[in-house]
Amino acid sequence: MADDTVTPGARGMFGDFAPALVEYTDDLLFGQVWERAELSRRDRSLITVAALLAGGNTEQLTFHLAYAKQNGLTETELIEAITHLAFYAGWPKAMSAMAVAKQVFASAD
Repeated sequence: MADDTVTPGARGMFGDFAPALVEYTDDLLFGQVWERAELSRRDRSLITVAALLAGGNTEQLTFHLAYAKQNGLTETELIEAITHLAFYAGWPKAMSAMAVAKQVFASAD
C-alpha cells in the first residue's frame, strides 16, 4: 500500500470525484511501481523529478520535490539536477522548476 504521506493528497483532491484514479495512484503507482526492488526510492524520485521537469509539469513537482527529500535526496542534489536539466530539457522549464523548488524548500524550513 502507498505511503501514508502520499494517499491523503490524492484522496483529498480527487477521492469523491475520481475514486478510480486515487485507487490506481495509491495501489498501482505508489503501492506497486514505487516499491519494486530494481530501483531505489531515491533513484525513482530523481527520475520522476527529471521527467516532470522535462515535461513542464511544475504543478506535480511541488509534491515530488518534497517526496524526493523524504527518499534521501538533498536540496543541493535536487538543485544541481534542475540546473543540469536546463541544458537538456530547456532553460524555461528549468527556471520554472527552480522557482517551485525554492518555494518547496523554503516552506520545509
